[in-house]
Amino acid sequence: MSPTTRRRALTTLGAAVAGVLGMPTIARAADTVPKKGRPLARAHAHNDYDHTRPLLDALDHRFTSVEADIYLVDGELLVAHDPVDLDPSRTLESLYLDPLARLIRAHHGSVHPGEPVPFQLLIDIKTAGGATYAELDRRLRPYRSYLTSYAHGAVRPAAVTAVVSGDRGARAPMEAQRTRLAFYDGRLTDLGGPAGRSFAPLISDNWSLTFGWAGAGPMPSAQRATLHRLVGTAHANRQRVRFWSTPDLPGPARDAVWTELLAAGVDHINTDDLAGLESWLDAHDRGR
Repeated sequence: MSPTTRRRALTTLGAAVAGVLGMPTIARAADTVPKKGRPLARAHAHNDYDHTRPLLDALDHRFTSVEADIYLVDGELLVAHDPVDLDPSRTLESLYLDPLARLIRAHHGSVHPGEPVPFQLLIDIKTAGGATYAELDRRLRPYRSYLTSYAHGAVRPAAVTAVVSGDRGARAPMEAQRTRLAFYDGRLTDLGGPAGRSFAPLISDNWSLTFGWAGAGPMPSAQRATLHRLVGTAHANRQRVRFWSTPDLPGPARDAVWTELLAAGVDHINTDDLAGLESWLDAHDRGR
């Protein structure tokens, strides 16, 4: 068997095994993403790497924000939800940074084809924040021309904004930098504090811990008022808002929570159901 034939056979076998086991396969990013309608400004892919084609499935459903959990392992930034799932081939570069760079080049400066649309890469640090962020900072530098940056008090927008979440040990080293290629994911406790949009353009928090309502019956008026107040405060500071731990199983409860998020102006709606949120936003979010 020739080397070429052998490689083809191994590739076919690997794809077949992955299909049988139900494991996600990683496809190399295409050079372009077909334009299928306006990108969805509020659509955030939670645990995006768990989809069959990380990044690409979200882009096919017109998402403008994706989330990647990272672990620092032997100097590499590996993408996975749990340590048991770590795979040396699934790096931040291979799943996200390299495909994004190819798409931006192909689309002349934008992740999505057509007019430039802001795109967010939310990077959730799962290992010690200080050490992991130091490696992340180093790994982002070759992609600096595609990334929104901060330098000496000013923000320079670019095609992708990297936002660091997860382990809070990353905060101090990030605040100490005079130049950065990433921004910080603040919490509700940061609202009105010194962490302005040039450091924390995103404010995220746990829905189930902040609000007791999970979509059954009408939202209590006091909780609705709190939601609108929090979003209003963030928007007055030009910060965006996201909640995790919202209901995500299809049904009336999820629709009810999404309706309240939309009415309050929440900027990113969190989901694992790409097609479900795409369809729902097309039907309900006419303004974006």
